[in-house]
Amino acid sequence: MHYQAAIDYIYSYLPMYQPVKPKKFDLSKTLRLCKALGDPHQAFKVIHIAGTNGKGSTSHILAAVLQAAGYKIGLYTSPHLQSFRERMRINGSAADEAYIAWFVTQYKSLLEAIQPSYFEISVVMAYKLFAREQVDIAVVEVGMGGRLDATNVITPEVSIITNISLDHTTVLGETLGAIAYEKAGIIKPGIPVVIGTYHPETMPIFERVARACHAPLQLASAKYRVQLKSQQPQSIIVDVLRNSTIWLQELCFSLGGLYQCHNIPAVLSTVEVLVGKGFAIEEANVREGLGNIQQLTGLRGRWEVLANNPLTICDTGHNKAGVRQVMQQLVSLPYEHLHIVWGMTKRREWLEILQLLPKEATYYFCQASVPKSMDVYQIAQAAATLGFQGTVIQEVEAAYKQAQSQAAQTDVIFIGGSTYVVAEVL
Repeated sequence: MHYQAAIDYIYSYLPMYQPVKPKKFDLSKTLRLCKALGDPHQAFKVIHIAGTNGKGSTSHILAAVLQAAGYKIGLYTSPHLQSFRERMRINGSAADEAYIAWFVTQYKSLLEAIQPSYFEISVVMAYKLFAREQVDIAVVEVGMGGRLDATNVITPEVSIITNISLDHTTVLGETLGAIAYEKAGIIKPGIPVVIGTYHPETMPIFERVARACHAPLQLASAKYRVQLKSQQPQSIIVDVLRNSTIWLQELCFSLGGLYQCHNIPAVLSTVEVLVGKGFAIEEANVREGLGNIQQLTGLRGRWEVLANNPLTICDTGHNKAGVRQVMQQLVSLPYEHLHIVWGMTKRREWLEILQLLPKEATYYFCQASVPKSMDVYQIAQAAATLGFQGTVIQEVEAAYKQAQSQAAQTDVIFIGGSTYVVAEVL
């Protein structure tokens, strides 16, 4: 079976998602697959990362630091932007087409017997790759939640929970506490856990679970603080304080989104834990990794500058917390006029998200070509009611081209609202 046939098989013959309600699924299929494949998830060290926002960026940032320190790194993230292969990387390089084709050919009868979801197979495929490539450590991002997520069959060196906000409430729960409980499911007995940012409603959950597991708990934002010094569209310069004393001065961070400042403390706390476990990571490695994240790991779609004349930026932020942070930075940019290419996926809070967007902009409403996409005319109708000025151009690429044709060099173009919209632009 060649690569395209393998991809077609994965998309066509396997259920796309894990069942909707957590109580209706468990880790049994993932564990059955792993056992049949020789338990590859036990063959390498792991860092496990959950959270509502920031877990993907944090995964890439940590991978970059570890690569800069000379380690061979496996990286599992989701969703992908352009190719299924992006979900599993070795030192920043996406999995080979030949590996994907081999895996599906080799285990086709097993997959048909177990009937895993698309996500479950991608996780086990990554674990098999990391074991085969003998990575020094893998950085694994949770798909959704944590407790019952397919990634959660591993025993990590350290667990990370970046933050908690209301997202996927139909699956994970209606309150911050309920969502925190699902995320806290990645905390393992005796394994250190790093909490990035926390809330009075979520902190007691983390403390209770960590205490029950005898897991040392670190509050990253209580020890590390990031002060912005200067910013460019494609990078920022920060000072990092440790215990209120400047530790890393004039640190160049290669991701331009100001919201990334919330992820740096969790990364540095994790590095501290790893050093305590015997990993050789120097300050120079931290600086090199944080200054070259995209080059080292292949990260895309996070406050990514696509062009400079006019300044054109895309970002995959798509829930309320993520969109709010992105919009705050977007409207602070200098421009004559703002053009926004916008599409969304079907989600209960879509109207609340729409209300976070600036009205002083020209909109190009579009719809990515995936079943999860929200009807573009419904978005446009609601936007018009809210007082937005815009037009419907259903195809993402056409909407982007229209924005380019309308924008002056002193304007700004932004593309976002959905990971799938950004993926089609890229």
